[in-house]
Amino acid sequence: MGLLDNHVAVVTGAGSGIGRAIALGYAREGAHVVVADINGDAAAATAKSITQAAGKASSFALDVTEREKCRALAAQIGGAIGKVSILVNNAGINRRNAITADPDAVVKDWQDIIATNLAGMFNVTHAFLAQLRASKGRIVNIGSVQSFVHVRTPNSVAYTASKHGVLGFTRALAAELGKDGVRVNAIGPGFIETPLNEKVRANNPELIKVFMDHTPLGRAGKPEDIVGPAIFLACDLSGYVTGSIVMADGGYRAI
Repeated sequence: MGLLDNHVAVVTGAGSGIGRAIALGYAREGAHVVVADINGDAAAATAKSITQAAGKASSFALDVTEREKCRALAAQIGGAIGKVSILVNNAGINRRNAITADPDAVVKDWQDIIATNLAGMFNVTHAFLAQLRASKGRIVNIGSVQSFVHVRTPNSVAYTASKHGVLGFTRALAAELGKDGVRVNAIGPGFIETPLNEKVRANNPELIKVFMDHTPLGRAGKPEDIVGPAIFLACDLSGYVTGSIVMADGGYRAI
């Protein structure tokens, strides 16, 4: 028996990094995992890893910024696989331009990051809302330490604004959907080694040192470090938890 038996779980941005790790973890706990990613080949590779390990998975290419495609996918999944009861809003992007950088680049950063990290989260959630209400489902949003602070490294204001927005979105949804039995929570990762920051890690060791000097556990996180909190928030063990954010940041916000 797994903690997520009989659940259908959609995980966005599950082609790599944190999303992939969560998808694999959910499958190990018995969920049928719907792997969604803007890179359809990456989504298919994650799903293949799950099915090769005797898990249940389906994959779809999805750009979360395209609202109508989110709605179409929700209808397809509900009809062909079953009513979705877990949604993980993980898809996200980041860029590290200061607001004083090239104006055109800064504006594009703002538009792209807000469109993916915040509007995309809304698009997917709204598309699956009827299914989640019917199943008394669980929503897990991936925030960040930057849901609270602007970290002491060169970073885009759009990313910090988007992750503050994720926390506000989480709390507002929890307040509104509690009467329907839908629980909504977030996870706040610290510095996690993923493909999203691979080039930064390779080319800017001083930036990594800034993070590590501020992290009591003294190491960067791995995608697998987010899996436990994601399973907890999706399963019945957290049945009285909603509107919360579980920090998985190595203690970054403690100092």
